[in-house]
Amino acid sequence: MTDVAPSVPAAAHRVVSRDQWLKERVALLAEEKELTRKRDEVSRRVRDLPWVKVEKRYTFHSAGGAMSLADLFGPRSQLVVYHFMFDPTWSQGCKSCSFVADHYNGIVVHLAHRDISFVTVSKAPIAQLEEFRERMGWSFPWASGADTDFSRDFGVSFTDQELASGEAVYNFDRKPYPIRELPGVSVFVRDARGDIYHTYSTFARGLEDFLTAYRYIDITPKGRDEAQTGGMGWLRHHDRYGDADFVDPWAERPGVTGPSAR
Repeated sequence: MTDVAPSVPAAAHRVVSRDQWLKERVALLAEEKELTRKRDEVSRRVRDLPWVKVEKRYTFHSAGGAMSLADLFGPRSQLVVYHFMFDPTWSQGCKSCSFVADHYNGIVVHLAHRDISFVTVSKAPIAQLEEFRERMGWSFPWASGADTDFSRDFGVSFTDQELASGEAVYNFDRKPYPIRELPGVSVFVRDARGDIYHTYSTFARGLEDFLTAYRYIDITPKGRDEAQTGGMGWLRHHDRYGDADFVDPWAERPGVTGPSAR
């Protein structure tokens, strides 16, 4: 079901001739090209970051059994991990992470042809992940980190005590939103000897680069139009739009896995 929103009246915006529109559009194109060049430069600097050797051993659980971090690479030398918010006490995965997953589900095969394995990791048990994956119709590799410190070590999982202490850090320089699980992307590389290195991580709004839907939304007249919804308040799992009983997973047990009720 799709909500029907009010239209945007032309009187609320400038209306000009085609020639004037073209003049302004070409001027903006120059800024867009500059932004593209800046993006290329930042991407180069990301690749030039130093690496950190991963000394710790991690054991994950997949539908096929136990896996090490090296196993997640498969036959490839590069690995991208999406840290998907799914606390073991939640009945379903995070709606925002599900929005991200809708974007990357279909590109895993393409990444494989650029020597990149893409694996999703969550704290919920594998049986719970597989049940949710089937409901959502996804096919990407998903592993449970329920019995490992992987998500905590890479800055996306927090204990209640850490959240209460006020000393936990998310996105390198700020306190985490008071939820046990938060989103992120981590990148790893494996050399010819089999040594594994952590090369990059990004969190919070850094993940917007991977949300193609927002890129399309941003070029429409209304833009994100989120002032009345508190950011992603409008968002639902793709099979839950129109569900009047929808509840954000972390709100199912407020104060335990999410913010306390006000």
